[in-house]
Amino acid sequence: MGSENKVAIVTGAIKGIGLATALELSRSGVRCVLPYYDWLDSLESMHRYMQETGIDYHAIPADLTCHENVKKVIHSAHERFGRLDILINNIERGGWPLVHGPYVPEQWNLEFKTTVTAKRYLFEEALPMLKAHGNGVVVNISSIAGLVGRSGPAGPVFSDCYSLSNKAIQSLTETWARWGAPEVRVNELMLGFVETRHGPGTRGWNIMSIEEQKAITDHILLQRTGRVEEAAKAVSFLVFDASFMTGATIRMDGGYILGGDKVTSIPSGVVEPGEPTFGGSILPWTPVEKNQDRS
Repeated sequence: MGSENKVAIVTGAIKGIGLATALELSRSGVRCVLPYYDWLDSLESMHRYMQETGIDYHAIPADLTCHENVKKVIHSAHERFGRLDILINNIERGGWPLVHGPYVPEQWNLEFKTTVTAKRYLFEEALPMLKAHGNGVVVNISSIAGLVGRSGPAGPVFSDCYSLSNKAIQSLTETWARWGAPEVRVNELMLGFVETRHGPGTRGWNIMSIEEQKAITDHILLQRTGRVEEAAKAVSFLVFDASFMTGATIRMDGGYILGGDKVTSIPSGVVEPGEPTFGGSILPWTPVEKNQDRS
């Protein structure tokens, strides 16, 4: 899929992975619509970085948990650029127990509405425009929280509702792939610990102890957290290069799910080569010829 005249909506682009993704797409010639709501202290730098690409873009304030605001964003893309080809569904409410503390109903509801419901609003409102040109793309950004939950070294990081919300995204990815086909491809990028997303550069990471941080990186096979540019490159692959991929999930976690355990040598064992074995043990009887009665 070429990038000429393409238009993308990139949510969460005011900083971090969303901004890196918007810059990656813009450098490929894609014009971006950038809804923003939180982290307004980063708005000026977002504009500066986007302007440096030399590609037209449109930033619009919008609370994407509000259905009417989502409609406004889709309408804005149509009014400004006349089309929509790409939706990067990067909106979420990161559930750090270490930061947010005990759950109250408002916190639980906000996590689910931001991480799941807002994605649904965006997809459903964007789908007609994405189908119009016959080569639309949706990338849902999710977290390994949907797999590991509040367990192991990730315990201080992934809350219950955030984990179940990310588990739900895979189901939506597969359903939306069926819904969008054949005009629209829908795939998912499942991220592990990345800077500005559960990793360095977040409030939660900064208030964890050195021991808690080390427990996480020790559990990652590559022994480090990811970089925002790496996440943006993965999104770019799903947008431009994965032309025969839909309904799929790519996990980019540095090997966290596999864990930090090392592969050991195979032990020498107790059975000599050539000895008859059954299930790893010496056979209790001697094999007999075919059709011979052993009774």
